[in-house]
Amino acid sequence: MIQRKKAMIAAPQPEATEAGADMLRAGGNAVDAAMACALVQGVVDPLMCGIAGFGSCGIYMPGKKFHGYIDAHAPAPLAARLDMWTHLIEGEARDGYGFILRGRVNDIGYQSICAPANLRMYHDAHREHGALPWARILEPAIHWAENGWTVRPHVATWWSDEGAMGRAPNHERLTFTPAAKALYCRPDGSPKRVGDVVRNRDYGQVLRTIASGGADVFYEGELARAIVEDIARHGGMLTAEDLRTWRTKRNEPLWGSYRGYDVASNRPPGGGVMLIEMLNVLENFDLAALEHNSAEYIRIVCEAMKRATADKDAHVGDPGFVDVPLSRLTAKDYAAWMSQAIKRGEKGSVPRFNTGTPGKDTTQVSVIDKDGNCVTMTHSLGMPSGVVSEGLGFMYNGCMGVFDPRPGRAGSIAPGKARFSSVVPSIVFRDGKPTLVIGAPGATQIAMGVLQATLNALDFDMTMVEAVSAPRFSSTSDAIDVSNRIPYSVQRELEGMGYNVIRDAHTFGFAAVHAIRVHPDGLDGGADPGHDGNVVAV
Repeated sequence: MIQRKKAMIAAPQPEATEAGADMLRAGGNAVDAAMACALVQGVVDPLMCGIAGFGSCGIYMPGKKFHGYIDAHAPAPLAARLDMWTHLIEGEARDGYGFILRGRVNDIGYQSICAPANLRMYHDAHREHGALPWARILEPAIHWAENGWTVRPHVATWWSDEGAMGRAPNHERLTFTPAAKALYCRPDGSPKRVGDVVRNRDYGQVLRTIASGGADVFYEGELARAIVEDIARHGGMLTAEDLRTWRTKRNEPLWGSYRGYDVASNRPPGGGVMLIEMLNVLENFDLAALEHNSAEYIRIVCEAMKRATADKDAHVGDPGFVDVPLSRLTAKDYAAWMSQAIKRGEKGSVPRFNTGTPGKDTTQVSVIDKDGNCVTMTHSLGMPSGVVSEGLGFMYNGCMGVFDPRPGRAGSIAPGKARFSSVVPSIVFRDGKPTLVIGAPGATQIAMGVLQATLNALDFDMTMVEAVSAPRFSSTSDAIDVSNRIPYSVQRELEGMGYNVIRDAHTFGFAAVHAIRVHPDGLDGGADPGHDGNVVAV
């Protein structure tokens, strides 16, 4: 439904969405709303994101003539070494989200932690573009931390997740450190369930310290000292130098086009190149003439997904360490060449070291304010490390888990290097004006979910609720994964074409897209029903 109001925010957590809406009502702009929302997300969805995670934030402010990205891709510790885990390799997750190592040292625990990046991104975005005082932005997060919040259905489901494709189960992350267990588990050690209350007074105090001292107290002050001491005591690699030298990166949007729309997304090591490559391929097909989610539609879209995934694995990484061939990967003639192969029925292949349910430990916020300012931000813990330092109350990222332990590859480990992330916070323009603000959590499935919701809106003219709610599928390996609402008849038809089709038992799956569409007479927002979030118009 089109809301005839001037501002809107969409996010996967109702407490966080409300916090952002309150900033808009208080005279704040889209950046204020997004950062307040993000900080609350770190409280009420603490395995999804937080100040010790990573992210990518797209900001469009027409009044300031500004459009750019503040990127916070968490780098490997400076003590990391190229071949330090080569001897531990057991396999690679089928969906491409991480390597399985003996002892899971990359996936859970102190060695899995990369430099915490998100807090500087939040603070830099607010300092440069916000309107309300910084301390005001933190008030909702402090409130929810100190007064408590109630475990929601999606949180409970995620916390009890048994892991997939060799990754550690989340209930092990919740119990890895005594501080995490005390916060998020019942007395019997099981994860808290729907309706249980979580109070995190330690984190409330940390947020109060950040409210008064800004990001520097976290990276160089008293909080930094506490972080480094705990990590060193438990054999982690992160040091004071990692914290002190970490800075966000500023990037111009990566631009593409699709059927007369201009698409602005993030640059590597973010996933914007995948989104633009897939759209370029699919522009060569009359998708609207096909039955939505028919076998032929799924075949075509999945073949685009597979080719973009293979290109990502081979070529896309931190541009400070890897020469990423962006111009070739986003070229229309390259896409046309790939589309011809798809039209001939050729199947793409995604090589894996070896060949479950994809991970989805990330979150999203999409905002438009009354002045037309837009923010789309995807932020995450990667695979959450399970580590909560005593007295601090927040969980650290586990970003080392997605690095390739084999030297000589785009995703290989290197000191100070960020790993590829599928996050694609994006804005689609028509005639120079925003028409779609979109993003999603969902690990390797993020670009795939954003792609499908974008196609649903632009090719099939769905409302945003319809676009983010329609059954999804994915292909980040040689198989095609389908959510449980894709008809069995379609699955059988795909299998008849020679595809290995794997059905996910979940009703919703493959990312959790949150988006806002701009119409001439108002705003149309969609919160993915697979999560607990909502859309608030102001």
